[in-house]
Amino acid sequence: MNRVVRTVAVSLLALALAPLTQAADQAIAKKPHGAVAKQARVSKTFQGGRTSVMKASRRSVVRLAPPKPSFGQLAGLHATTDELDLRSSVALVMDQDTNEILLSKNDSAVLPIASLTKMMTGLIISEAKLPMDEQITITDDDVDTEKHSSSRLRVGTTLSRGELMHLALMSSENRAAHALGRTYPGGLSAFVEAMNAKAQLLGMKDTRYVEPTGLSSRNQSSAQDLARLVGTAATDPMVREFSTSPGAQVAVGKRTLQFSNTNRLVKNPAWDIVVQKTGFINEAGQCLVMQAKVAGRKLVMVFLDSAGKLSRIADAERVRKWIEANPQNGGNIVVRQVSS
Repeated sequence: MNRVVRTVAVSLLALALAPLTQAADQAIAKKPHGAVAKQARVSKTFQGGRTSVMKASRRSVVRLAPPKPSFGQLAGLHATTDELDLRSSVALVMDQDTNEILLSKNDSAVLPIASLTKMMTGLIISEAKLPMDEQITITDDDVDTEKHSSSRLRVGTTLSRGELMHLALMSSENRAAHALGRTYPGGLSAFVEAMNAKAQLLGMKDTRYVEPTGLSSRNQSSAQDLARLVGTAATDPMVREFSTSPGAQVAVGKRTLQFSNTNRLVKNPAWDIVVQKTGFINEAGQCLVMQAKVAGRKLVMVFLDSAGKLSRIADAERVRKWIEANPQNGGNIVVRQVSS
């Protein structure tokens, strides 16, 4: 008799919870894609004709879209191995003074370069000798409509050309870089033409630019070409100073904004960096180029299509420690080359 009573009581409890479960399921269904929803689940198990009600549990449900593969991943470049176990699918380390290649890994592969583009943007602005104190206003034309990236520079913000260049090179500010190209003599098309002309002059045969920020995956280059660009940028005082600045405060109307360098190595006392630039879009992966003094040598380092957010920095650290351990003859690691 007691057993029958218990079974009836459990059945009544299950019936009482059913509307609550249905309401919870309906609430979850109404949540937009990607939202975090809390749901209560009631599970029933049948064992030998007995019904038991499990306690409702609350769980956070997060729906995330799978990451978009990079061009390097699609090309299978991450299958390439090397002695340093680099996480970047493309790498090149070169002695700036002797042009000796110390390490090369898929260095002829042509890939999107993301905000590494801004190194050329800064070089063109610097060489144009435009007035750096000229005031430039951010407009709707500078808003990213391709990747819909955010910016702390609101439409209507007015800064000097020098400030915009500083933010573009140090903090990879996209609206700043676009405004620099837009206000170049002849406009944006003339600026992009100047970028490509400079690339040809430097012998960057695998390089093409379509805009000044790097948000477009059609901005492409190879590690070999980028090494040429880094070597040239290292001779430009303004590009050197702005790209290696740890941080800066910028007055925007009544506000003062603090910007920091996107490359944490510039604040690391173990590093002596002459010029640098980082970059990232999904198609390019994590990227880093720089010239740094290591074990008494001026080294150009290029890392493209690194898989993780911190792996490009870790790859640079691996190379530095490797060179420091072998200051005279360290290097000459060459792995599979990929034709463009």
